[in-house]
Amino acid sequence: MSCPALSEGFDFTDPDLLHHRVPLPEFAALRESEPVRWIAQTPGISGFQDAGYWAVTRHADVKYVSTHPELFSSHLNTAVIRFNETISRDQIEVQRLIMLNMDPPEHTRVRQIVQRGFTPRAIRSLEDTLRARARSIVETALSQAGPDGAFDFVTNVAVELPLQAIAELIGVPQEDRSKIFDWSNKMAAYDDPEYAITEEVGVEAAAELVSYAMNLAAARKECPAKDIVSQLVAAEDEGNLGSDEFGFFVILLAVAGNETTRNAITHGMHAFLTHPDQWELYKRERPETAAEEIVRWATPVVSFQRTATEDTDLGGQRIRKGDRVGMFYSSANNDPEVFEAPERFDVLRDPNPHLGFGGGGPHFCLGKSLATLEINLIFNAVADAMPDLRLIGEPRRLRSAWLNGVKELRVSGAA
Repeated sequence: MSCPALSEGFDFTDPDLLHHRVPLPEFAALRESEPVRWIAQTPGISGFQDAGYWAVTRHADVKYVSTHPELFSSHLNTAVIRFNETISRDQIEVQRLIMLNMDPPEHTRVRQIVQRGFTPRAIRSLEDTLRARARSIVETALSQAGPDGAFDFVTNVAVELPLQAIAELIGVPQEDRSKIFDWSNKMAAYDDPEYAITEEVGVEAAAELVSYAMNLAAARKECPAKDIVSQLVAAEDEGNLGSDEFGFFVILLAVAGNETTRNAITHGMHAFLTHPDQWELYKRERPETAAEEIVRWATPVVSFQRTATEDTDLGGQRIRKGDRVGMFYSSANNDPEVFEAPERFDVLRDPNPHLGFGGGGPHFCLGKSLATLEINLIFNAVADAMPDLRLIGEPRRLRSAWLNGVKELRVSGAA
């Protein structure tokens, strides 16, 4: 069945598309008429020498792909659905060393090690420190605002707590957090001409971050401290990470833990300021359900991909071995079969089985508890210190093939 809502050549991973909007109307049309749809691409345009990918748009189908790694591999072509067309196959294959791009059993081994740093006890131990940091971030943003109270919410608020949380978690000195911010930006923003980031610059930034992390790991092996780095690398022969494995884990933290959470916070603030009834409700009740709705609404990662390991059927289509399959979380999180009135921003939504942290299975987000903690803490701090915050400019979106990113959100905290 054809889908008349898609024009010829329409591609959900076109960075010019996400630069302007998330294609929710097109997702809705596919969920209704062709939930698994072949999207043709010119070979090489996405970094892959094939003819395109299958777009998976229904919540149930995204969950199925996520929970069947034996049929749908993260390792074969990585989880990133579109790279810059100048990337080499060798550069793609290097990324298989990142946990996001592994399959069981290797993924299972690495995840069992790194999840030591994300236990409920480990996250609870950070809560008081991060609460104080959230308050400080918001108060500093307000004190440094212009005479009309104006400032950029992204750079002054949203980016700070995720960076500081990562620094706190792995023992990176706070004074180095700007380096991690710069490196992660360069790795994730290669599609946005404003940053003038080439694929080569992104690769160089990744190398610098890996080198920094490996040096940190080596220092902790020599002189262990009371931080997660020491736990993960101190005894490599006893089931811990090698220095290079730790380096690639920090890359995952810098992008998956930093870029995603800061964009969720930014989209959440924009949602509150464009839905004032929800902002008033939040300030009054501070519901714990708000963080999950913010992640559903934002869906910072629009899509990841898998590659079929054998011929299989999905959503009425025959998927061939070697075909790439795009899981579109932005579509799944707006599936009316799962969410009542998904177009409504509702911070009391419960239950909220969104896929903003992945669709389950081995790659379900390791840092979910940390991310929801950060979101709760920062919005509590904003509600306390800036209850009359208002929007003074439209979001400036990131040009990206798979991130729902915002570069700038101008607000004013003046009463």
